[in-house]
Amino acid sequence: MIEFRGAGPAQFTERLDTVIDIYTAAMNPPLDQITGRQTIMRNHATYPYFQCYFAELRDSSPGGGDVEPRIVGFAYGFRGAPGQWWHDVVVRGLADRIGQEAAHAWMGNAFELAEIHVHPDYQGKGIGRRMIKTLCAGRRERTAILSTHDQPTAARHLYASMGFMDLLTKFAFPGGHEEYAIAGRRLPLT
Repeated sequence: MIEFRGAGPAQFTERLDTVIDIYTAAMNPPLDQITGRQTIMRNHATYPYFQCYFAELRDSSPGGGDVEPRIVGFAYGFRGAPGQWWHDVVVRGLADRIGQEAAHAWMGNAFELAEIHVHPDYQGKGIGRRMIKTLCAGRRERTAILSTHDQPTAARHLYASMGFMDLLTKFAFPGGHEEYAIAGRRLPLT
């Protein structure tokens, strides 16, 4: 059975090795990027209103006792604010393409869904959808914003099915070459 457990900054950073293992299995990034990703995630835990949920697989042992749950997914986010790299880059990109007023409407009070990953062995079982709903429940921000590869992936389909709409497409972050879509939706999730 999959259960969701909330984690604050301290609990998140305690489990950062497990988080990186899931991220690596799900995203298959170049090995030389893992250390940098770990540093970014550790830094994210210091952002305002950081919130994380772990998807844990709970099994019972044959003798009836509980065994340690296994983390099979995680999702986290925080309130975006000026001075945060991703936030500032996306605000500029939105302002250039849809105007300053529209950029502020989306980003002025946004919950930024920074990472949502499920181990490949557990994908396609609704865990990602449930983590997003759990993570966004009760948030006071006006919008939820995320970035995803600008390709027809399962993740992109999931976000669209949850009401996230493309705000930017074919967007490349500074220093990168991959194209991303920036997607958003109004909160609360229904």
